[in-house]
Amino acid sequence: MIKTIVKDAFFLGQKSDEATRNDLSVGKDLQDTLAENREHCVGMAANMIGVKKRVIIVNVGIVNLVMYNPVIIAKDSPYETEEGCLSLIGVRKTTRYQNIEVEFTDSTWNRQRKKFSGWTAQIIQHECDHLEGIVI
Repeated sequence: MIKTIVKDAFFLGQKSDEATRNDLSVGKDLQDTLAENREHCVGMAANMIGVKKRVIIVNVGIVNLVMYNPVIIAKDSPYETEEGCLSLIGVRKTTRYQNIEVEFTDSTWNRQRKKFSGWTAQIIQHECDHLEGIVI
């Protein structure tokens, strides 16, 4: 289901709760909402659609990857950049890392560990910040 994008700073500033198998539908809602906003958005966290659960979706080329309970376990090569967000007006400066390694549960509820770099790594870091209540 396509959801409205949350812009409430108080809600977005709260840490998200761990996702369970009962939250698989949140991944589907993120897929639908990202597809609706694809002209302006390459990733989303569940709190952006009003759900305080640790679920994100990230565009990784031709597919969108849903991650449940993602944790960045390694990162290197910091750099400064500017980012925008559907939940905010304008862009803001932030520090990101060129290379990251992430552990997460996939949509079949299997634990995964993957490495990402460049633009995809930046998107994942942005969305994981959302889960911690950090809005750039």
